[in-house]
Amino acid sequence: MNYKLDFTPVIDGLPSLLLGCLGTFLLAICGMLLAIVIGIGGVALRDSALKPLRWLVIAFVELIRNTPFLVQIFFIYFALPLTGIRLDPTPTAIIALGINGGAYAIEIIRGGVQSIPKGQMEAGLALGLHKAQVFRLIILKPALRAIYPSLTSQFVLLTLTTSIASAISAYELTSVSQRIESESFRSFEVYFTVTLFYFVISWVMMRLFAAFSARYFKYPVK
Repeated sequence: MNYKLDFTPVIDGLPSLLLGCLGTFLLAICGMLLAIVIGIGGVALRDSALKPLRWLVIAFVELIRNTPFLVQIFFIYFALPLTGIRLDPTPTAIIALGINGGAYAIEIIRGGVQSIPKGQMEAGLALGLHKAQVFRLIILKPALRAIYPSLTSQFVLLTLTTSIASAISAYELTSVSQRIESESFRSFEVYFTVTLFYFVISWVMMRLFAAFSARYFKYPVK
């Protein structure tokens, strides 16, 4: 085998790769925030007294969970202009990530909500709280504490899913690496380095989630 390793293009492109990592972080964080909003809102609508709203949420979850993310992001990127809405690749990627993550978040959060004893809900109503107050003050935080590991695992997966946004030229790590590879033809060196970057990004995200859990979801100790 005469192939000789040459990481010079990777070293030269390191500033661009680091900016790509930042782009990946921003896509992931914005997508997660949107996913949480969709997840909490979807859970509230999923248990609504109105059947059409419940069926709408169920259909949304099943549609997103049973179609590839690549198809979803292509649909949003190419379908929105038909309605007169034109978005740059990065906002499109954030919306697609939020919708995809939100569908999974709905089921995860709903499982946590259902794990809360009904007695706690009834006690809140007996105290004169409205249903929205009971959900926000009594149900939501214990439910999030219960499903936090599952939710954060899903968000780490969502972080890695940002790589698919390169298909619409959103600025993130994979799109930067593809440009460097196309210019240098050093596929192994480029993607080996990118693999390490994604590993570090995932590890950092997990440490951030662990720190957040210790700060906000830790049970009080006497």
